[in-house]
Amino acid sequence: MTNRHRLWVEHDGGTIAVARWGDASSDKPPALLVHGTGFVAEVWEEVANALAANYTVYGIDRRGHGASHKPAADRYHFLDFASDVCAVVEALELTNIFGIGHSAGATDLLLAATLMPARFARLFVMEPTIMDPRMARAAGAALSDKGVAAVRGTLRRQPEFDSVITAFTRYRAAPAFADWSEDALWSYVQHGFETLPDGRVRLLCRPDIEAAMLRPIFEAIEQVYAGDERGNPFASLAGIDRPVRVATAEKSWAIYKEMAARAVALIPAASQWTFDGVGHCVAQEAPELLLQALAAFEVGAV
Repeated sequence: MTNRHRLWVEHDGGTIAVARWGDASSDKPPALLVHGTGFVAEVWEEVANALAANYTVYGIDRRGHGASHKPAADRYHFLDFASDVCAVVEALELTNIFGIGHSAGATDLLLAATLMPARFARLFVMEPTIMDPRMARAAGAALSDKGVAAVRGTLRRQPEFDSVITAFTRYRAAPAFADWSEDALWSYVQHGFETLPDGRVRLLCRPDIEAAMLRPIFEAIEQVYAGDERGNPFASLAGIDRPVRVATAEKSWAIYKEMAARAVALIPAASQWTFDGVGHCVAQEAPELLLQALAAFEVGAV
């Protein structure tokens, strides 16, 4: 049975929404879950409910997503997201954290661990968005035309539907969600949309917001990300001294595996894990496989 509560953390001129599964007053250590681009904390529901037997579980709505604030288009750099994680950790006074992240959310956790290393016990990251800053980058290199087209393509995404049922039906038929469990997809549709006065529903992570998030991601993929005034943060990953397990999925795209390899090459304490027979969204496709992998990592199994 779900025992989920909402918390709110003020940071960077806005509010970060946090879901909590379990009782914060217990002596259980914290697990911190960070979703990938476009989603919300509740897509972890099946995993979080299981983890709550041994952890107080927290899930963040990343900025631009769900109930969290939606800043301007230039405020979706990797360190912006990492600073949000740090703000949540500080506000909730979390220590000995088991960090579990997916895709760009996995990157948030890795960078947060470079900023607050003493707060994290271990990190399990699934197909993080990573560039290797040690690789040669041509002066003035920019995102390719293909990358620009991919970012702009997000703007054509349908943002509104007649009802939650219509949205669920449309997503159920979409290839990207074909392997999601019914529960995970319902959680996404119910919490990733807002209901309008006329009964229609609208994406909380709007297409223009997602496009703003995706540009730095595609720049990292293509090894051309330069960062903002704070610089490129990826070199700091070499300083992580906590156990890190970097996972890939058999059926995901090759670029995810390439970026996972970059992470393993950068992080001294990194080990590897492969999920067989599933795609990029393991927690939503086969939560039982993720729970098995987390248990194995927790006890130090290879």
